Amino acid sequence: MYPSARVPQSRVYVFLGVVALIVVVLLEGLRFGALAARSEARPGAAGIPYADMPTIAPIGVRVDRYFDVPGFAKGPAIDPAKGYRTERLGEGLYMITDGAYQSMFMTYEDGIVVVDAPPSYASRIRQAIGEVSAKPITHLVYSHAHADHIGGAKALGGQPIIIAHAETNRLLARDRDPNRPPATITFQNQYRLNVGSQVLELSYHGNAHLPGNLFVYAPKQRTLMVVDVIFPGWMPWRRFAVAQDVKAYFSQVQEISALPFETLVGGHVARTGTRADVTTQLAFMKDLEVAAAAALKATVPGEGLSASDRGSNPWAVFDNYIDRVAIACVNQMTPKWSSKLAAFDVYIWDQCYSMEQSLRID
Repeated sequence: MYPSARVPQSRVYVFLGVVALIVVVLLEGLRFGALAARSEARPGAAGIPYADMPTIAPIGVRVDRYFDVPGFAKGPAIDPAKGYRTERLGEGLYMITDGAYQSMFMTYEDGIVVVDAPPSYASRIRQAIGEVSAKPITHLVYSHAHADHIGGAKALGGQPIIIAHAETNRLLARDRDPNRPPATITFQNQYRLNVGSQVLELSYHGNAHLPGNLFVYAPKQRTLMVVDVIFPGWMPWRRFAVAQDVKAYFSQVQEISALPFETLVGGHVARTGTRADVTTQLAFMKDLEVAAAAALKATVPGEGLSASDRGSNPWAVFDNYIDRVAIACVNQMTPKWSSKLAAFDVYIWDQCYSMEQSLRID
């Protein structure tokens, strides 16, 4: 006769504890399911998404991957060994890009004029210039004050004459960034830079993206450079490139569409732009304005919120209202535009939020 097996008492307690834990988890799951079943599927209810939520992830929600970048938005390949690409825009005028940022340089009889020095590749600008000219950099034009476009100015070396709008110098004096030295020549409305046989026409059209942001036009080459306003083939950067004045931003895009250029340098993305790119962005912006206006009109403030929130929490009322306006705007824009602009899914929520805000308060 075999002796009976005895299970240690400690193991029995562990087993019973695990069983109890499983029972508790199951009961909690059943309780949560019952609560969810009883709750109304209303916007803002705990754990329940807003009605008509787009499949495009809202701000702050991580996704596995974004939409593919369409071929029409891509530029020629960047040589990884160089880290930049140079493109001839006309007689003595060139664009430099690393695939995300863009600047220009112009050669003339005695030297080089550089327009912007993005820090992402500023240390290679002299190398890029050296591929076409051995002359020194004599002038540097600031498109505007933002460091991501001119923060590599110091890296160019030498002592070029720096030209900028007066507002740009005011901002630079405030920021005191040694990598963005102040301009030596400033102006208010227009400045014509004549160097040898080359010309750059600088003009200021008011605050939209940032005070001091310039239009830079090379008439001989029929090339216009306006930074952070037009994004050829792409959805504009979030909230219209964080434009300080959305209505003025819209007006500047309209102005650009009427100017006599053939090539546009926008300061961002991998390729230059055309008149067709400006027309496309303008059409997108007009559709966005219509969609946001319709959503603002059709959406009822406070709908779906608890009575206590509606009565005592105005921030919650506005947040709930604006979120639902943005949802309607995104849904309206997606069928037509999701395949027409690269990175549509990345920033469409931002654009809808910015548009409804401008329509409500500007």
